[in-house]
Amino acid sequence: MFALAAGAVCWRPAKLHGITGCTRTFPPGCVRARNSQLPYVYESSVALGPGVGTSRPKPYSVIAVASAPSASPASSASQPQRRPPIGPITGAALGELVARFKRLQNGSDIRGVALEGVPNEPITLSVGAVFFIGLAFARYLRSKGHFAPKVSVGRDPRLSGPLLESAFAAGLLKGGAAVVHLFGLATTPAMFYSIVLSGAANNGPASPAFFTTAVSVASAARSAAPLRQDDDEYLSPTAPPAVELEGQPYTGAVMITASHLPYNANGLKFFTSAGGLDKPDISELLQLAAMAAAHAGVVIGDPVSEQSHLLSCALATEPSRLARVPFLPTYAAALRDLIKRGVNSSANYHFPLLGCHVVVDAGNGAGGFFAEQVLAPLGADVSGSVFLDPDGTFPNHPPNPEHPAAMAAGAEAVRTSGAELGIVFDTDVDRSAIVDSTGREINSNRFIALMAAVVLRQHPGTTIVTDSVTSNGLTDFIEQLGGKHMRYKRGYKNVISAGVNLNAAGEDCQLMMETSGHGALKENYFLDDGAYLAVKAVIEHMRRRQEGLGGLSQLLADLKEPVESREWRIRIQDSDFKAVGAKVLEQFRTLVESGVYSNWSLAPVNHEGWRVNVDEGDGRRGWALLRQVCIGQVVHK
Repeated sequence: MFALAAGAVCWRPAKLHGITGCTRTFPPGCVRARNSQLPYVYESSVALGPGVGTSRPKPYSVIAVASAPSASPASSASQPQRRPPIGPITGAALGELVARFKRLQNGSDIRGVALEGVPNEPITLSVGAVFFIGLAFARYLRSKGHFAPKVSVGRDPRLSGPLLESAFAAGLLKGGAAVVHLFGLATTPAMFYSIVLSGAANNGPASPAFFTTAVSVASAARSAAPLRQDDDEYLSPTAPPAVELEGQPYTGAVMITASHLPYNANGLKFFTSAGGLDKPDISELLQLAAMAAAHAGVVIGDPVSEQSHLLSCALATEPSRLARVPFLPTYAAALRDLIKRGVNSSANYHFPLLGCHVVVDAGNGAGGFFAEQVLAPLGADVSGSVFLDPDGTFPNHPPNPEHPAAMAAGAEAVRTSGAELGIVFDTDVDRSAIVDSTGREINSNRFIALMAAVVLRQHPGTTIVTDSVTSNGLTDFIEQLGGKHMRYKRGYKNVISAGVNLNAAGEDCQLMMETSGHGALKENYFLDDGAYLAVKAVIEHMRRRQEGLGGLSQLLADLKEPVESREWRIRIQDSDFKAVGAKVLEQFRTLVESGVYSNWSLAPVNHEGWRVNVDEGDGRRGWALLRQVCIGQVVHK
C-alpha cells in the first residue's frame, strides 16, 4: 500500500499525474481503516495551512491505500495436520514451524489472533505458541548472564489473557526462570516499573543520567555470549530455591496485551533493565521458541499436541516458584508520589488534588486504576469518570486515544460532569490523551505541543523528536518556545530510539513523542508511558491553577493548526509490491522536482519517504508526505 497526505485550503487532488502503479483515485470522505490483510501500504498525510479569516473546521484524517492482494486465510494461517509425537520436528515441517512463529512478530513485540469467533481470522497466537515463547524468554535472559531469572508477568483485560498468562508462566519455569510473579491486571508501563521499583534500574525518574545506563546495559547484553543451543543441561536448568531470590530485583517483565486491537487479538511486550526489547531481540526469541517446540516435537496449532505437552510440563512445575502478586497498588503509589513532589503544595502536600475535578475514560482497559488508586487518594473528585471497569470485549468504544469515538466519549464525560480536566487511556496505558475543561480534545499534534511546552519550560533549548506526520504548525510552535524539532520516522520505537541516540551523541533530547499518543521522556527511562504523560499534565494543570494562569489550553494559544488534515492508504495491485512501491516513491520525487506544481518543494530533510512543502499563498503553508509504513503483521508501503 502507499499513502499520500496532502493539504490545501481549496485543493482536492483527484489523482497524482505522472505516477504509475496507483490504480485508484483518492476517495473523498474515505474513513481511516487498518487492515492486517493488506500486504503493502503507502501512507501519506496532508495538512493544510491555517486559513486567514476563515472558519476552521475540526481536523480529521482519511486514508487511501495501495497494496498487493493478500494471501487467502487458508494459505496464510492453515490449520496444521495432526501427527503423533514421534520425536523432534525436522525438514519441511520444521520450516513451517519456524514460519509460523516468525509471523507473530510485530516490530518490537508479538501479536496474533488468540480467540476464535471472527470469520477468516483463525488462531495464530495459540496457547502452545505462548508457552514456548515463555520458555524462550527465560533462556534469553539466561543467555544474557541472568542465570536465575526472576520475571514478572501482567496482562490487560482481554478474554484470552488468563489462559495465555498461565501458559507463558509455565513456559518461563520450564525454560529456567527461578521465580515468576503473576500480577494479573496491569499496564505496560507498570511492568517496566516492576523492574525499576525492585532496584534493577538504578536511575529513577528525573535522573538525566539514565540514558547512559540504558545504552551501556543494552550494549553489554547484546555482546553477551550466545545461547548454548545443544547443551542438554542448559535446556533443563536447575534454578536456586525461590526463597533465595526473595527481595531480589526482577530481571525481566512481560505484558500480555494487543494494545487497541480487537478483543480476539493478543500479544506480548518484553522488558529488561535496559528497557523494551527491540526487533532483533524479538526475532531471536521467536527462533528460540521454534527451536524448543521442534525439539519437543510439539505441533503448534494442534490442540492435542500442545495441551499434552503443556500439562506434562505443568505437572512437573515446582509450586514455590510461582506466585500471584498484585502490583498495581505499588505502581499507583509511585505515581501518587510523583504528583505530590511535582505539585509540591505547601498547604496540602499529601493531598495536592483537593478541590480538583478530573475524569478518566479508561475504555474498559487497564487504566481505571488511575482514577481510583492515583487521583482519588490525592483528593481529586473523579466523579463522572467512564468505562473504568475492565472488560475484554471493549463494549463502549475502542480503547484508543487516536480513535474519534474514544476522544468524543472523553470530551462528553468532561462536559457532562463539569470537570476541569479529562484523561483518555488506551488498553494497556502506554498511550494517553487529554481533554480540557471546555471539552476540547488534546491529542495528536496538540498533545505533543502541550508536552513540548511543559518540557521546554523545564529544559530550555532541548530537542523534541516526533514522527514524520506532525504539522508545520507544531514545528513553528516548538521553535517559538526556543526548542528544536526533529521530525523522524513514524513508529514510536523509531522516535524513542532517535532521542536516545541524540542524547548519546551529546545533544539534549527530553521528549520523544508520536502523534499516536506514545510519548517518552528522558526523565522517565525513555519509556513510552501514557500514565506518566497524564501525571505531567495533572501537575502542570495544578501549577497553572495555583498561579492563576488558566487551563492547559492556554499553553496552546500560539499553536497554528491545519484547516484540514487527511491521510490516504492506496492499494498496489501487483504481487511485486515492494518494487512497484519503490518506483512510486521515485516517481513522486521526480514529479515534485519537475516543477509541474510550481508551489511544491521537497523538504530539506526526509527520514522516510518524501515530504513536500506546499506554498498556498498569503503566508499559508501546507504539506504532503508519501512514505512506507508497516501495519499489523505484514509489511506495507
